[in-house]
Amino acid sequence: MLCGRWRRCRRPPEEPPVAAQVAAQVAAPVALQSPPTPSDGGTKRPGLRALKKMGLTEDEDVRAMLRGSRLRKIRSRTWQKERLYRLQEDGLTVWFQRRIPRAPSQHIFFVQHIEAVREGHQSEGLRRFGGAFAPARCLTIAFKGRRKNLDLAAPTAEEAQRWVRGLAKLRARLDAMSQRERLDHWIHTYLHRADSNQDSKMSFKEIKSLLRMVNVDMNDMYAYLLFKECDHSKNERLEGAEIEEFLRRLLKRPELEDIFHQYSGEDRVLSAPELLEFLEDQGEEGATLARAQQLIQIYELNETAKQHELMTLDGFMMYLLSPEGAALDPGHTCVFQDMNQPLAHYFISSSHNTYLTDSQIGGLSSTEAYVRAFAQGCRCVELDCWEGPGGEPIIYHGHTLTSKILFRDVIQAVRDHAFTLSPYPVILSLENHCGLEQQAAMAHHLRTILGDMLVTQALDSPNPEELPSPEQLKGRVLVKGKKLPAARSEDGRALSDREEEEEEEDEEEEEEAEAAAQRRLAKQISPELSALAVYCQATRLRTLYPAPGAPQPCQVSSLSERKAKKLIREAGNSFVRHNTRQLTRVYPLGLRMNSANYSPQEMWNSGCQLVALNFQTPGYEMDLNAGRFLVNGQCGYVLKPACLRQPDSTFDPEYPGPPRTTLSIQVLTAQQLPKLNAEKPHSIVDPLVRVEIHGVPADCTRQETDYVLNNGFNPRWGQTLHFQLRAPELALVRFVVEDYDATSPNDFVGQFTLPLSSLKQGYRHIHLLSKDGASLSPATLFVHIRIQRS
Repeated sequence: MLCGRWRRCRRPPEEPPVAAQVAAQVAAPVALQSPPTPSDGGTKRPGLRALKKMGLTEDEDVRAMLRGSRLRKIRSRTWQKERLYRLQEDGLTVWFQRRIPRAPSQHIFFVQHIEAVREGHQSEGLRRFGGAFAPARCLTIAFKGRRKNLDLAAPTAEEAQRWVRGLAKLRARLDAMSQRERLDHWIHTYLHRADSNQDSKMSFKEIKSLLRMVNVDMNDMYAYLLFKECDHSKNERLEGAEIEEFLRRLLKRPELEDIFHQYSGEDRVLSAPELLEFLEDQGEEGATLARAQQLIQIYELNETAKQHELMTLDGFMMYLLSPEGAALDPGHTCVFQDMNQPLAHYFISSSHNTYLTDSQIGGLSSTEAYVRAFAQGCRCVELDCWEGPGGEPIIYHGHTLTSKILFRDVIQAVRDHAFTLSPYPVILSLENHCGLEQQAAMAHHLRTILGDMLVTQALDSPNPEELPSPEQLKGRVLVKGKKLPAARSEDGRALSDREEEEEEEDEEEEEEAEAAAQRRLAKQISPELSALAVYCQATRLRTLYPAPGAPQPCQVSSLSERKAKKLIREAGNSFVRHNTRQLTRVYPLGLRMNSANYSPQEMWNSGCQLVALNFQTPGYEMDLNAGRFLVNGQCGYVLKPACLRQPDSTFDPEYPGPPRTTLSIQVLTAQQLPKLNAEKPHSIVDPLVRVEIHGVPADCTRQETDYVLNNGFNPRWGQTLHFQLRAPELALVRFVVEDYDATSPNDFVGQFTLPLSSLKQGYRHIHLLSKDGASLSPATLFVHIRIQRS
């Protein structure tokens, strides 16, 4: 049963005739544009209709991409192969040639999965291997997720520019498309593929192929009945308006129509007062009549309705499919939090072993891994520094088979990419294994390459009582490293005072820790490098704040996940208080050889700011990280709840108190779920939805719906899940769709994670993401959300 109140507002007496007129005009939803017919010359290239809708059919750059280009793919000094690359007529995919033919899905990449397009030698691969090609002829396509960069050299500079400009236009147009336009584009792309002889007419066999492509296993009898009802010409072919009618029936959203009719009544259009009533029932802040009138002007498609301040079903669907109808509060997608509090008051997006693109045993090290981390909003990156040849320090995972990169190349990547997405400060966490000479070289590179970006002295007092704010440190780079103590050895070099930074120590048993520290006692620190540790001085955690003596806000402790969990368990509130004044970094156990992650939520519960994860390893842990930092403009800084910022806080994540909030989620429907195995036409998903709560231990739980057999196109559930929460301000809500399997683990379909504090109430669409965090548009969940606070 759908949620919502069943009532209407009265209209002025003169309104019904106008409403009836508008209702007559839009008795059926606004038609999706049908593919070209022979009469308009569309038989040759019906797929171009998709690009026409994007307004790019006449663009010279896009036309050149449609013709295709022979570009040289560069992977090493010896592997440089010429391949044909061609934009597909859907405007969404690029086909490329492979030496050994593979499955069709292995010969394309999606425009929406592109993270960035860089001109010239702006990737590690082209800087190392592209010297034979002029920078003007080169470009790099960087992808979201784990897919490797595509480094290309064009025959001419102009051809390279055509691809750079063309991809930019396609990406901009995709970003600007509404969800309804994306759906239109998506269904017509499949329609074009299902039209096997490209005659712009659809036989029943082709219609069945279309249904399988879009994840529908429809009964043959029902499918044929629907086909015949649309075949008004009685010639066993659908064309023009007949195809349009079939698609309209296929894309019908009965659950949205039911909600719309609850508020619109018999005349089937919403007046501004009726829309206001819906907004109030949704719990929308700032719901006024003026706001309802504004939404009609923004989302209504019918000009007559718009002129009379009425909203049709299509306008209503446009609104609910827009960002304003999404589960994520649109006001939280920009920087909305106070950025003038001390650094210790924020969760800070942090990466572990940032240089790795794979496992920590034999994976590839790359500067591109830093670029990708910054593109995901990361603000604290790690540099494992070791002695390199020729006096140049290198970065790699020591004593393993991981490849090595130059320290100075990483610092150049920081300079060029650290502030592309976010203006707020970046922390370089140095794990230093170098001798004095190469430490001095590190300090030299930091100063000369970063210049004024680098913080080399305190902004105000050299002994501040609290850390500066993200706002004060905009565009600045902080070094986290060891600091020389006051006492110095005879040669003028200070010895390490056994500050804990090397990660091996926490892997040893407690009784061996002191002996391990003694073995490292002789390690020396360069004064040049020490001078750069201004606000992030790496210190072994001996006493939790408040400790005797003056506060030390500039000291940062690094803890393994095991030690952090022990502190949370044994000194929960004391650890919370400590983290109100000082930064704490947590990193994965070294035993995670495959670079697996731990759940960051447990560390956030106690106020740890720098919860470092392996960004190169997808999974629910990285979903939680992405969800935590999805808000506040994805700037990499999220203000901690008040209970984790107050120095005298009594909060203990192990004992959060009684339930204070009830969350109810009615899972209604899903739309256009992706087909998991595109190469098997008869493979249809059996979807179920799981809702997970990640928060303090007492709040962590999960519930799921039943599965729907053989329907990934428009499955319906109508099941309600209830959750009791004790610390809602810390909770993340994760929506997961899986393909049910009775004999083996379910397959992942898509997910979306966000903070409970950013979750909007009412009827909402959840826009699903892939395992790598890429959009699965137009795939959505449709839910009703209710939050009751006691």
